[in-house]
Amino acid sequence: MTLSHQATPAPAMERTVLQRVIMPRDSDPLDVRPMYLDEPEHVHCHVSSRRAVTVPPSALVSFAAYFNAFPASYWRRWTTVDEVTLRLSARGAGRVDVYRSQASGDIVYLTGQPVRSPDGWTELEFPVDIRAFEDGGWVWFDVFTDDTPLEISGGAWVAAQELPRRTVSVGMTTFNRPDDCVASLLALGGDPAVLDVIDKVYVADQGTRKISAHPRFAEAGAGLGGRLEVIEQANLGGSGGFTRALFESLEHTDVDQILLMDDDIMLEPDSVLRANAFARAAASPVIVGCHMLNLQARSRLHSMGEVVDLGTCMWRAAPGAIEDHDFAAHSLRSTKELHRRIDVTYNGWWSCLFPREVIERTGLPLPLFIKWEDAEYSLRALAAGFPTVSLPGAAVWHMPWTNKNDSTDWTAYFHLRNRLVLAALHTPYDVRKTLLRQGLRATLGRLLNMQYSTVAIEQKALEDFMAGPDRLFDMLGGTLPEIQALRAEYSDARVLNSARAFPPPTFDMVQAERMLHRPENPVKLALRASEALLHNLRKPDASAADRPQVNVPSASARWYLLGNLDSATVSNADGSGVAFRHRDPKLFRELSRQAAQNYRRLIREWPRLRETYRAALPELTSVESWRKVFES
Repeated sequence: MTLSHQATPAPAMERTVLQRVIMPRDSDPLDVRPMYLDEPEHVHCHVSSRRAVTVPPSALVSFAAYFNAFPASYWRRWTTVDEVTLRLSARGAGRVDVYRSQASGDIVYLTGQPVRSPDGWTELEFPVDIRAFEDGGWVWFDVFTDDTPLEISGGAWVAAQELPRRTVSVGMTTFNRPDDCVASLLALGGDPAVLDVIDKVYVADQGTRKISAHPRFAEAGAGLGGRLEVIEQANLGGSGGFTRALFESLEHTDVDQILLMDDDIMLEPDSVLRANAFARAAASPVIVGCHMLNLQARSRLHSMGEVVDLGTCMWRAAPGAIEDHDFAAHSLRSTKELHRRIDVTYNGWWSCLFPREVIERTGLPLPLFIKWEDAEYSLRALAAGFPTVSLPGAAVWHMPWTNKNDSTDWTAYFHLRNRLVLAALHTPYDVRKTLLRQGLRATLGRLLNMQYSTVAIEQKALEDFMAGPDRLFDMLGGTLPEIQALRAEYSDARVLNSARAFPPPTFDMVQAERMLHRPENPVKLALRASEALLHNLRKPDASAADRPQVNVPSASARWYLLGNLDSATVSNADGSGVAFRHRDPKLFRELSRQAAQNYRRLIREWPRLRETYRAALPELTSVESWRKVFES
């Protein structure tokens, strides 16, 4: 530990900053504070800037918070950094203590120093050896005050070694979200340190509401200092928009890293610097992914990391990863599960950084429009020797999946088709029985839920997948209108603003409540399923055609309720509207038959399809193939 006294905070020494100590922005709501500070009840620190905070008298405040604790185990595992130093300026009276955690979550005191400088700044440095952090652990500092406040300014976790400078191109794709997109551009341009590493910002604008027409677009462009380039193109989905940014970065810049970001995020700008520094320090090239925080509950973390289960061909939380964690209710120090290092196989492209070498050697994304392109890409990169790291402390806020209908609306087509593409390309297992079991079970559940439109577009997904990879580029811009036209043929896909658009339900509330409960006994559950299956083969009550039997909230729309009804209104996951679902025995039979035929064919042709897709992969992901798309 070193110590010096100054009248003003000392300028930064020539060391590589790995992670700055940062505070919430003035525009942030109060519920983000637990992401930056661990304040006891009835203690409220004064945040004077993004880099400065004052701890009030007679208080103990910890910086063991998501954005300010240093995730040492990740730096130990993936980078060449063996030692980090906490550097900060302090003024007032109190002390600063440094702690570490172990993979078990146990907390260990490392070092500390009293501060007695009410009239000037004390420069503090605390070196920490991180070679014993292989399996897990964070490092942080606590501040204790006497009878006067203690100001903390300019804190950072730094490395003595010099890391090579690496410039970044930022790539965003947007579709009719000009407010969100421009807000992210303004955030990027609002921090000089972030701008210092950014050479170019590409936005692929694929919507009809152009960001160039936004009232603050000129301000955003000026803030980026000439780095912004907006490319207007047809709607090629997330894969087409992100690939355009990758393509332009490779073709027209010499940047070292490319950072992809969604258009509907709220950005923590420091995440750009942290991902950039981590990739610069990596022992070998890695994809650096940012965590997703809940945009509607700002102190909640979606997941510490995710993997693709190649046995089931589904994404899931990584082994040991904690999900939907609320830092306002359970701090980092008190949650032992957060201290183990989590290894992943992919990271969502809400924010994800790629070294240029990774793109050049792995190729471009597949032309999948939307869904699974991020997971497929990381699996392909891993096979080429480039793992993905989901880096704690680097994060953006994004709408949670639980508030979307993307498993039942038009995106259900892309979920299924693209999942099959990923399975054909990457699973080493014989998954035919698994795909058959999953597919038929999901189809039956949707039919019992009267989701005929979803089953119909999933049949199209199966048929399009079995048509082979040669049509993927041709379908890139035209499949969505076809899906939307197909869905429009089914009443369950027509959404109105509210259940008040329909007559009141015929069932009384007590009767409906009894039907909401899933039977716990397996025998009773099987009996309920048999009753629902037989019910769906009978002619429905004619009165249910114009008047719903029940109004069902989205969370209660389960087969054991809907499978025994003739009609119901069902709300969207985000509460923005309702659909009037009617039971139709004819559709039930037709779609059941079609699904059985398609899944039998899928299982029969799977070995051939697997080889066909693998053979086509180099052409599907080549720069020249995508060049033809963009030029046309």
